[in-house]
Amino acid sequence: MSEQLDEPAARPRIAYLSYSTGEFDARTFRMAASAIESGWDVTVYARWQRGLEPVEERDGYRLIRVPREWRYLVPVLRRRARRRYRAAIARTPSSRSGAARPDATGGGTRVRRIRFRPLERWHWWQRIREFPLQPMGWAIALDDVVEPADVWHGMWAGSLPALDRMRHHHGGRTVYDSRDIFMRSRKFARLGRPGRLLLEWAERRWARRADRVLTVNESYAELLEQHLRVRRPAVVMNTPGTWTPPSPRPDLIREALGVPAEMAIVLYQGILTMERGIEQAMEAVLEVPSAILVLMGFGPLEKHFVDETSRPPYLGRVRMLPAVPPADLLRWSASSDVLVMAIQPTTLNHRYTTPQKLFESLAAGVPVVASDLPGMAPIVRATGAGVVCDPTSPHAIAEAIKAVIDAPPSERLAMRDRALRAAHERYNWEAQLETLFGIYRELLPTTHQAERQPSDPAPEAG
Repeated sequence: MSEQLDEPAARPRIAYLSYSTGEFDARTFRMAASAIESGWDVTVYARWQRGLEPVEERDGYRLIRVPREWRYLVPVLRRRARRRYRAAIARTPSSRSGAARPDATGGGTRVRRIRFRPLERWHWWQRIREFPLQPMGWAIALDDVVEPADVWHGMWAGSLPALDRMRHHHGGRTVYDSRDIFMRSRKFARLGRPGRLLLEWAERRWARRADRVLTVNESYAELLEQHLRVRRPAVVMNTPGTWTPPSPRPDLIREALGVPAEMAIVLYQGILTMERGIEQAMEAVLEVPSAILVLMGFGPLEKHFVDETSRPPYLGRVRMLPAVPPADLLRWSASSDVLVMAIQPTTLNHRYTTPQKLFESLAAGVPVVASDLPGMAPIVRATGAGVVCDPTSPHAIAEAIKAVIDAPPSERLAMRDRALRAAHERYNWEAQLETLFGIYRELLPTTHQAERQPSDPAPEAG
């Protein structure tokens, strides 16, 4: 059987539909790498945007990007959209983002401050364009490049139209990977009736057509079972692979920003957007004179934070670094003294979230300051790897940061040890593979059933 797996035609084929640009989708990358190791033929499909290559050769698989364009839904506009896409990719690729990025010294580049309208006042067209119109257009755009697969694994609700379309056109079985409670997330939770009811119906209709639904924690599984009216989703936590920080620990952040050794580094890493507690953490660090806050990431508020951190009172107290590739993230995280994730309790989705950055902090052996919410707080308390606090109060966040960085050296070391122990014993990617590949084996046609388990070594050449 292992000889058959060496033949490309005999390998089961899986397609990951990453409804993202594919630059920082660590969960998809982990799944793709594990599938390749287990003998699968893997392709990842993602969203294209200007400055990105339409096709990339990764470690053992191809990443293919197509536009996310609602115009693909209209035949006349579809032809024009295709011509624009082909013309754009024919030109010399530019950098990932044309936006000004901060330099390594933290001085940044002055940009126009962005004014954001309250979400409650955003027009319904913006929401329905984000879901389901743009995902439906992306699904049609995939027709130009997609190849048949035995299993289609879709990420986020944006992949649902593509999952349904790919199975209809090419056969195979489908997995909907719901990483959040989509219709209770920030952008859609405030959408009034009847708009939200209509979009909930669309998500539910597509999700119920999927062969399996999975998610990232037990609370989400219970909520999705109710909201989508599906079989209780399986749980594959969004955890990184087991990793041990080198000794001595890396000091990449201090080296990049020129931070003196006596100054503690409080790190926020992830998407730069609203309701993630970034503004509250910025206010909090002003009460902690022995620390600076470092924002490392990208997102819709990137220019806004560059502007804010380039002037008082945040100048010199809050610094910025660009996002780093997932493969490098743990080394950068391990360079901090505490990771802050003061996610705001504004939606059902936020209250029960167990964000990837929480497990990355454990893997890096870094104490956390996390929101006292029913998703994150039980993990932080059970592991003893940090402090929970009221995320709406900058003063409470400041006190939690002080509780970590002002603790005796022995206690800070103990927190680091407890974080690593939790990551090594439970919260790691290797512990998720049996559930994930159990689903794949359940869906895979018997003619393609692989004998090797994900943990088995790859067959030797010859």
